[in-house]
Amino acid sequence: MAFPLLFLLITSLSSIPLSQSELSLDYYAKTCPRFDSIVQEIVYSKQTQAPTTAAATLRLFFHDCAVDGCDASVLIRSSASNKSERDNDINHSLAGDAYDVVSRIKTAVELECPGIVSCSDILAMATRNLITMTGGPHYKVRLGRKDGFVSQASHVEGHISRANNSVNQIIAIFQSMGFTVQEMVALTAGGHTIGFAHCSEFRSRLFGKNLDPAMNPMFAQALKNYCANYSIDINIAVFLDVISPGRFDNNFLKNLQKGLGILASDSALMKDTRTVEIVNKYAMDNNLFFRDFSKAMEKLSILGVKTGHKGEVRKRCDMFNNVD
Repeated sequence: MAFPLLFLLITSLSSIPLSQSELSLDYYAKTCPRFDSIVQEIVYSKQTQAPTTAAATLRLFFHDCAVDGCDASVLIRSSASNKSERDNDINHSLAGDAYDVVSRIKTAVELECPGIVSCSDILAMATRNLITMTGGPHYKVRLGRKDGFVSQASHVEGHISRANNSVNQIIAIFQSMGFTVQEMVALTAGGHTIGFAHCSEFRSRLFGKNLDPAMNPMFAQALKNYCANYSIDINIAVFLDVISPGRFDNNFLKNLQKGLGILASDSALMKDTRTVEIVNKYAMDNNLFFRDFSKAMEKLSILGVKTGHKGEVRKRCDMFNNVD
């Protein structure tokens, strides 16, 4: 009978928020048909010039979506009357290459089709393309987001995990966004397989009374030697995957099994019964990791999106159109 199927279809459609239902894969097909190719050309050029761009952009995208949804609010610069998200201390380490690739794409797109493409869509597409370029999976990105009207530093705290957070704290942060423990592990591993961290973010594991026993001792000593001048040079950083840095794969997860996790929060995934088996499964099966990461990224990319009159298409990604 067709009726039960029709009923299920209507029920499933009615559960999709209106803002998400207004997104589509071909949103710019008529209004900016070269959008995809412009993004791809600039992403390729930028990643070739600066190989950390992919990691930086993925991190920027997550920090944007985690606070008030995927609305490019993290791109806004502070003004005399407003301290924006990017000036919260946890966002100070967001790398300039990520902001730069978005700015380059926006400039090119405005020349091609002015006032059409949002900064939030640019960030979402650039992130996906950079992940694919570094060897990661190709997942679908629905388009049609509008850029948000609000960006406040005070909104950030509690929505983004820190390097020293416990697994309980990290799970709580992800659950508040609607993600399961499995999705949390997939997203964390995806971000960290091509990610990097400054020595100051894990200094307590190396420069305390003893080296952190959760780390492989030879690896910990090598890190300690490398980071010796971290207090003088705050820009000293290391890739979080020391086996295949800059390559999107499951080696990061295999590293955790060997005590080669750099951040305390990553190493903790091997100690918690809720996460260790997920890490082990992904370390054993790269295809499974890619599949689950793709699903989680599709879910993340529509988190709290603004459409219609709830947002705008900014002329510049770092400024609201109406500035007091």
